[in-house]
Amino acid sequence: MTDETQLLEQLRSDNQKDKAFRVLITLYKERLYWHIRNIVKSHDDADDVLQNTFIKVYKNIHNFKGDSKLFSWLYRIATNESITLINKNAKRLQITSEEVQQLAINNLKSDVYFEGDTIQLKLQKAIATLPEKQQLVFNMKYFEDIKYKDMADILETSEGALKASYHIAVKKIEAYLTKD
Repeated sequence: MTDETQLLEQLRSDNQKDKAFRVLITLYKERLYWHIRNIVKSHDDADDVLQNTFIKVYKNIHNFKGDSKLFSWLYRIATNESITLINKNAKRLQITSEEVQQLAINNLKSDVYFEGDTIQLKLQKAIATLPEKQQLVFNMKYFEDIKYKDMADILETSEGALKASYHIAVKKIEAYLTKD
C-alpha cells in the first residue's frame, strides 16, 4: 500500500481524519503556497487561497475518486481557487482579470514578502502579459518543475497542448524581456 493510499484511507476515516489532515497540510502546504503565489502574486492573497484550498479539500475529500494523484487533485483545487480569487477581485474592482494581475505585479515592489530583484520583477511582468493558461503552464514548468503528465492531470488537458503552450509562452516571454 502506498503512502498516498494510506493517507487517503485515514483522511476518509472519521477517527483519523483530523490527524491525517494535519499530515496532508505538512506535506503540501509549502508547495501549494508557492504554486498559488505564482498565480495570485500577493502573499496575503496566497495565504487566503491556501486556506480556502485546504478547507475545500477537508470538506470534499470523500469526493476524491482517485482517478489522478492526490497531489494533482490538490493542485487543481488550488489553481481553481486562485483563478476564482482573481476573477472575484476583477469583478469587485470592475476591471479585467488581466488588469488585476497587472495590479498585483505593480504591488510586488512594495510586498515585504517579495524577495526578487529587478530581473524577477521584469519576468513577472512578462508572465502577466500571457493568456491565463499559458501563465499557469509556464509557472508550473519553470518555477515548480512539474512534469507535463502531472500538469495534464491538474489542468485536465493533453500533454501535447501543454508542451505547445509552454513553448509559445517561452517565446513570448523572451520577446518581452529582449525588447527595449
